[in-house]
Amino acid sequence: MTAGVPAFLFEESEIRQGALHQVRGKRRKEEQNTAGVYCKRDAHCTGGEIVLKRARKIGATVIICVAALYTGAVFAHGAEALEDDSCMRRVGENMIHLSVYQPQNDIAGHYCTDIPAVGNTVLVVDLVEPMLREIPVGIKLIRGGSEEGDVIVDIRSSIYEDGVINTQQELGEGRHLLVVTAEGVQPLKYVYQLRVDMINYAEVFRATIGPVIGLLLITLIGYKLFKSKRFKNWMAAKRKKTTL
Repeated sequence: MTAGVPAFLFEESEIRQGALHQVRGKRRKEEQNTAGVYCKRDAHCTGGEIVLKRARKIGATVIICVAALYTGAVFAHGAEALEDDSCMRRVGENMIHLSVYQPQNDIAGHYCTDIPAVGNTVLVVDLVEPMLREIPVGIKLIRGGSEEGDVIVDIRSSIYEDGVINTQQELGEGRHLLVVTAEGVQPLKYVYQLRVDMINYAEVFRATIGPVIGLLLITLIGYKLFKSKRFKNWMAAKRKKTTL
């Protein structure tokens, strides 16, 4: 304590300094909050903030687009309307549906024209249209891609009041043809081209195109950001601060 200066003056000085410190801290927080609010407009942002803000917006857009493409590829079958289902076949107003199962490989697996493995295979044909349950219907399974191939099974025409026809067969690798014929005043023929243990390049393409496009967009955006003058100025300012 300095000689001749009363103690209460030192106490008052310390109180004033403490209060001043609190006021400065409060103002600093208000300025930070205000900067955060005003930085919603580019005019109130620094170069680095503008770059980061735009990068976030573009990145969010890319993620949404990739997610939409990927979701469309994954759920393409499940999201289809009944008449657009790839397992459906329609002649006029009469529809049938094919379901294929290989319980020895996947107890819950449900396939259509692309069958993942050779071996025991259960094929189930649903006669969706009630009219088809009142006329004789038969099915023929042929090895190969045309009706001139070897016949594996030939189920003669019969009436299926429950609307379900099923057969269990040992399928080998390669193409097979399933032909469903309904007898009537105007005979109806439904054809399924089956692929057993074969790579479906169309499905592979649809499954990978979304992530590939997203990666290319992110790479292009990153390149443009790194080449932009604002980003370079921001990085130069950060380096200058770290060296001080």
